[in-house]
Amino acid sequence: MSDRVRALLTRRRATLLTVAVLLCLPPFYLDAFWLRIGLFSMAAAIGAVGLALLSGTAGQLSLGHAFFIAVGAYGYTWLAGDPGPGLPTALAVPLAVLMAGLAGGLFSPVAGRVKGIYLGIATLALVFLGHHVLLTAESVTGGFNGRSVPPLSLGGFTFDTGDELTVLGVPFGAEERLWFLGLALFALTWFTARGLLRSRPGRALAALRDSETAAAVMGVDVARHRSAAFVVSSMYAGLAGVLLALAFRRVVPDYFGLVLSVDYLAMIVIGGLGSVAGATAGAVFVTALPLLMTRYADQLPLVAAPGSAEGAVGPTEAARYLYGAAIVLVLLYAPDGLHGLTRRARDRLRRRRTPTTTQDTVVPSPPPPAAAARPKEHTP
Repeated sequence: MSDRVRALLTRRRATLLTVAVLLCLPPFYLDAFWLRIGLFSMAAAIGAVGLALLSGTAGQLSLGHAFFIAVGAYGYTWLAGDPGPGLPTALAVPLAVLMAGLAGGLFSPVAGRVKGIYLGIATLALVFLGHHVLLTAESVTGGFNGRSVPPLSLGGFTFDTGDELTVLGVPFGAEERLWFLGLALFALTWFTARGLLRSRPGRALAALRDSETAAAVMGVDVARHRSAAFVVSSMYAGLAGVLLALAFRRVVPDYFGLVLSVDYLAMIVIGGLGSVAGATAGAVFVTALPLLMTRYADQLPLVAAPGSAEGAVGPTEAARYLYGAAIVLVLLYAPDGLHGLTRRARDRLRRRRTPTTTQDTVVPSPPPPAAAARPKEHTP
C-alpha cells in the first residue's frame, strides 16, 4: 500500500471519527425540539436511502414507499402491543422490518416485470390499499385514531421517560435516548447501503439502470435483480417506519399517504439519485424545512402561523412550495443533486489548493551527427 493511499485512509477514518463524536453531542446541548427534528430526519434518511437504491441505482420508479413505512410502523406497534402478540420490543423491531420485506416480496413479481411509469402506477395502488386497510382493520391498527406505540426496551433500558436518567448532569428523556438509537440505526443503514452499492449486486443494478439489454448480455438476471432491489428497499422503509413510530409515540393512518411517498421522491431527487449521502442530505432538507418554518412562522414574510385566517399560506404549504422549487432548480441546473454539487465544489477547491509544479527546463539534446557524405549516383 502506497503512502498516499495510507494517508487517504487515515484522513477518512479521522473524518468519520470526528463526525461520529459531533453527532453524539446534540443531546447534551440542544432542547427537545431540535432533537425531534434530528430524529425525524434520521428516520427519513433511512427510508430515503432505501428508495435511492431502488429508483436511483436500479432505475425503478416507486410511489408506494409510504406503504412499506406504514407496514414497519404498524407492524412494530402490533407485534409489541396489546391487542397483539405482545412480543418483546427488541424482537418486534427486526420482525417488523421482515414484515415490510415480506410485503415487498409479495409485490416483487410485479416489480420484476414492470418498469418506469407503469411500476409507479402499480405501486401507487399500494398506498390507497394500505390506507384503506389501516382505517378498517381497527383491531390491529386502531382505525382512524391510530394506536399508541410501545416504547423500545433493550436489556432493561427503556427508550422513554419512565425512569429518571442523568448523564453528565443532563437529564435524558425520550428524545435524548432515542437520538442514540437513531444514530445506531442510521449508521447501520449507511454502511450496509454503501457496501451494497460497491458489491457485485450493486454494480449489476447500476448496469440495469444504464441499459437492460447490455446488462442481460453480461449475464445479469434482470427480473431477479429488480425484485431483490424492491425487497431491500421495502426493508429499509420498514426500519424507517419503526424509528418514526418510536419518535412519534403514536401512529395514525393519515400520515402514511401519498404525500409521504411524494416527499421521499423529493428527497432523493434533491439529494441526488443513487447516492447514499445525497439521499441523506435530501431527507434532512425536506424533513427539517416544514418544522423550522412552523416554529419561526411569525418571523417569516408571507408565511402565516398555524391556525391563522383562511387563505393564508401556512408553513407546511410554504415548505412544499420551496422544495418544489428546489426540485425544478435541481432538474434544470444540477441533475445529480446536492451530492453532485458538493462533489464538484470539493474537487474545485482541491485543485485550487494543489500547488502548481514548475516544469524543469528542458535542455535540447544535441542534433544527431550528420550522415557521411556519399557520392551522388548518376542517373542512367
